[in-house]
Amino acid sequence: MRIGIIAPPWIPIPPPAYGGIESFIDTLARALDEAGHEVVLAASADSTSPVPKLDGFEPSDPETMGVTAHELRHLLRSFAGLADVDVILDNTLAGPIIAKSATDVPVATVAHGPLIPLEQELYLAAASEVAFVAISHNQASLAAPVPIARVIHHGIRVEDVPVGPGGDTACFVGRMHASKGIPEAIEAAAIAGIPLRIAAKMQEPAEEEYFEEVVRPALGSNAEYLGELSADEKYALMGESCALLNPIQWDEPFGLVMIESLATGSPVVATPRGSVQEIVEEGRTGFVRGTPQDLADALRRAGELDRAACRESAETRFSAARMAADYVALFEDLVHRPHPVDRAGAARPAAVTLDGLRSAE
Repeated sequence: MRIGIIAPPWIPIPPPAYGGIESFIDTLARALDEAGHEVVLAASADSTSPVPKLDGFEPSDPETMGVTAHELRHLLRSFAGLADVDVILDNTLAGPIIAKSATDVPVATVAHGPLIPLEQELYLAAASEVAFVAISHNQASLAAPVPIARVIHHGIRVEDVPVGPGGDTACFVGRMHASKGIPEAIEAAAIAGIPLRIAAKMQEPAEEEYFEEVVRPALGSNAEYLGELSADEKYALMGESCALLNPIQWDEPFGLVMIESLATGSPVVATPRGSVQEIVEEGRTGFVRGTPQDLADALRRAGELDRAACRESAETRFSAARMAADYVALFEDLVHRPHPVDRAGAARPAAVTLDGLRSAE
């Protein structure tokens, strides 16, 4: 199967540091390629993912993040360049809105964020044309009235993650934001009497302000902020920890950091929000608790859990190969479904072509 994947234009694939969507795209593209499919990636020009990439894109520029015109130009060029694929997997917000006029190729869009009313209204406008993928059952349960074609959990290249020996300290990995629960992690670790090492993205002014006003005063002698780590450094930190402490404070659609921790052999202690209870197997690969005291009690018990079971869970439930197979099953359904028509019964208009876009410049 020839599969086109559209990435957002803001960050290269794979990301140089923090970037959950971009990591997902790179992992899936490589897994599909390794499974024997022909993958074509539409991404910023500075992307280094080893799969074939379309030409004609600008390098990533974080300053343009969220700029509508920039995203729409990227999407038009993406749909035009992918005119000869069998199916397109879109990972943007605006993609579903213009898909009908931009391509006659079947399109699926991954809903990477919570489907709030604004996004629901946008997605409903394209629901007859685009298949929507939820990344957790929790996210899908909150999506109505948007129809969800599949729930497909993320996966990672578990074989690239080293198993660690564990240790006497806990870790937090994420970004510097109130929704991630860093103060809650610090409090729980302090109650448990277990040192906490914190690795978090802190690049934007709001993140720096949150650190200075909220996190730095809470650090004390039991918690240490390490900064933002590379992938290898992150895996080493997780693998040397007794557990990943992940007391998220919002319904996060999917937490990649949790399956990364499981892959290193370290269990997860987390709050019951979002996808947590779909990832953490209570009493086997971690504990799910609601209060700082209960999180602390669970953190003290983390060393009782079998690290081999944590790794096995990542290998069997959250591998890149499993994720790719799930997407291929969806793609096969889309390729064989009836060709969509508009409400008047007319066939779709001819798709925009890349040559047409270039000639207009």
